Amino acid sequence: MKRLAWLSSIPLIALAALFAEFAHVSANAATPDYSIEAIRYGSAQDEVAGLVMGAPKDEKIEIAMVIWLIRGGGHNILFDSGYHRDTFLKYFPTTDYLRPDEAVKLVGLQPDEITDIVISHAHWDHLGGIDLFPKANVWIQKEEFNYYTGAAWQPGGDHGGIDPDDVQQLVKRNTEGRLRLVNGDNVEIFPGIRAYTGGHHTFSSQYIRIEGGPPFVLASDNCYLYRNLAEHKASATFTDAYHAANIKNQERMIQLAGGNPDRVIPGHDFAQFQKYPTTGRIAKIK
Repeated sequence: MKRLAWLSSIPLIALAALFAEFAHVSANAATPDYSIEAIRYGSAQDEVAGLVMGAPKDEKIEIAMVIWLIRGGGHNILFDSGYHRDTFLKYFPTTDYLRPDEAVKLVGLQPDEITDIVISHAHWDHLGGIDLFPKANVWIQKEEFNYYTGAAWQPGGDHGGIDPDDVQQLVKRNTEGRLRLVNGDNVEIFPGIRAYTGGHHTFSSQYIRIEGGPPFVLASDNCYLYRNLAEHKASATFTDAYHAANIKNQERMIQLAGGNPDRVIPGHDFAQFQKYPTTGRIAKIK
């Protein structure tokens, strides 16, 4: 007890400040200094009206097909996994295509070094590559998993954009004990990485915030383009009734990114490869 006697000589205000500073340092020490890289595995032509609600019907845009790599704290985390099945290679012509497991090699990783995959939503071009990374745990919203492995395929359900083979791979991960269900909004899934819902691109899509100086938000298709943010227009949503919620969550993303819309990374915007240092297919976001 004598070792702690010195504490009694410190004024309470100073003591409180000391403990607050200790807590702050401890919290920062527990949060890894994550790096973030955007990896473009292809590109495609698309209609802006399908990405930005209310845009002119005849306007076209080249979109980037992207997965994002987050490294830190002993984890190599992919946000989304791309796709590789022949069905969609034919249905959705992609130029300059490189299979996602080959694309991660460009940043010095082998596919079996990916420890985790956080899936923003179950559409084929975001869920379809999980089987390319054999050792990864897969993270997805609980309600997204439940809906697209169940009610979506029943009468009255909506499984548009969802590939049955991808769903089977998702269920397989679950039976193998390598599926992690994220239960709702504002959930920490790794130290300093939190998942948020409300964008409603699909039944229960999610986006993530990576803490740091500064913080970044990876939006995936909850915000297709920087244009959505600038014009306050919704991305495509599960139903049109969610347009307002989508716009509200775009505003929330900017707040979560420290008030800077450039630090909200949209799902398919080539501009992320112009705003941040880029070599070939790789943009160094952080």
